Amino acid sequence: MVQLKTEVKDIMTKEVITFKPDLPVKEAAKELSEANIGGAPVLDDEGRIIGIVVESDLIMQEVRLHFPTYVQLLDSYIYLPGSMSRFEKEFKKAVGAKVKDVMSTDVVTIDAGATVEDAATMMVDKDINMLPVMAEGKLVGVVSKRDLVKSIGRS
Repeated sequence: MVQLKTEVKDIMTKEVITFKPDLPVKEAAKELSEANIGGAPVLDDEGRIIGIVVESDLIMQEVRLHFPTYVQLLDSYIYLPGSMSRFEKEFKKAVGAKVKDVMSTDVVTIDAGATVEDAATMMVDKDINMLPVMAEGKLVGVVSKRDLVKSIGRS
């Protein structure tokens, strides 16, 4: 079993593939595929994390959209709550041509000095597969579920 005091910086991937927001989605998909990874942080021109793009974001372009549910009443259409915003979000991801159109902006990060146990807990609790690793406000690596499994195998 992995020692609980092992730090994220000891198991993280240090050579991180990152994307710029204006990168075409098809190029991002190609890079992820060639690197055999499931996602990458998206950085602005100053190197700050502004999003994260993962495989599920990229495959949205191949998904058949479900149109919003509505009710017609006296020659008017009433959209059911939440259905239109969900449709708009799905539509934007489906037609997005740039990484910025499909990336998630709710990025959960972890400090390089956090424990592997902390990383594993965050990934399970938040249902995410990858955490950007930060040190002094800078991206220094990423830790994925794959990294956690590798560290278990080594211990």
